[in-house]
Amino acid sequence: MKVLIAVTHLLGTGHLSRALTLARAFTRDGHEAVVLSGGMPAPHLDSKGVALVQLPPLASDGVDFTKLLTELGVEADAAYRAKRQAMMVKAVADMAPDVVITELFPFGRRSLTAEFEALLEAAHALPQRALVLASVRDILAPPSKAAKAVRAREVVKQYYDGILVHADPDLTKLDLSWPLTSDVTAMLRYTGYVAPAAPQQHPDNVGAGEIVVSAGGGAVGQALFECAIKAAKRSPLRWRLLVGGANAEARIAALKQLADDPSITIEPVRSDFRQMLHHVTASVSMCGYNTALDVLQTGVPAVFVPFDDGGEVEQTLRARALSSQPGIEVLSATDMTPQSLMAEIKRVASKDRRSPSGLRMNGAAESVRIAHSMLAELRG
Repeated sequence: MKVLIAVTHLLGTGHLSRALTLARAFTRDGHEAVVLSGGMPAPHLDSKGVALVQLPPLASDGVDFTKLLTELGVEADAAYRAKRQAMMVKAVADMAPDVVITELFPFGRRSLTAEFEALLEAAHALPQRALVLASVRDILAPPSKAAKAVRAREVVKQYYDGILVHADPDLTKLDLSWPLTSDVTAMLRYTGYVAPAAPQQHPDNVGAGEIVVSAGGGAVGQALFECAIKAAKRSPLRWRLLVGGANAEARIAALKQLADDPSITIEPVRSDFRQMLHHVTASVSMCGYNTALDVLQTGVPAVFVPFDDGGEVEQTLRARALSSQPGIEVLSATDMTPQSLMAEIKRVASKDRRSPSGLRMNGAAESVRIAHSMLAELRG
């Protein structure tokens, strides 16, 4: 099979990370996979072995996903968007994929509807039309208006053959966050979580005895980092803050000045972060999809402080669902103080480590199997 995966991450990098993991699974199974990426470059992500085509990149203006900015920080104009759309359509024409997968759309990325629909039209116009699948995480941002759910259903029914839901339905089902009609429910294919191979322990035991605080690869989490610094100053434990985003260097300098304590390690996000989780005393983080999987795969005691800027509820819903697991606690941003953060850390650190056995973490391989089966059915 030839598989084209279209993804545009606008704030964090979780969508691109998941698309890369899917692409690797297709490649390992002997298929040709290309990731068409429309977000900002994310060099900290492992793209080794993946054919990645970079579109003129876009990022949201913070949590305002209707205002899209170029690498220069200016709002993308019509010509810039037209160039992206033309490249997407050309990618379909050049590759003639058997399978086209859109990450999140049409359940999100409504501001990019024109380019995604152009991609879908091109996929349907191929001499042998492509199998078209949507790829969505366990929890979606619930639609703020009923009309958005109605429009998403219309697009699904017009263009799509199925919806890959990257979740373990025993923990989270899609209707927890999105209103589903019976015809769309029939199109859902639960794959299990799309996770990379479980990390091995760190060869240098990095992180042992530490509280590690992270907020993913995006330029978010400032309040979490500042609160963690205040907690660290009152704590006998060792703390490590991992800071992401294109402006990470400036953020790190400012946080170091705030901490004024060389015993608090403040550094950029690390490629060995997942290995470190085997050794740390506790993880403090937001609850994005990939971070949640890291916690589940390693069994690390964890305090989730869900991202909720701009009324976002996706991470809160995920964190609450996962808090049924032992050694996971949820602390809302509004309730977060140095004292409450330390109390939750002590609570989770007192628990035995969870075992990841029994959790469905084979979502990438299962996605390949589903796509192969559905394509065979489509082609007869």
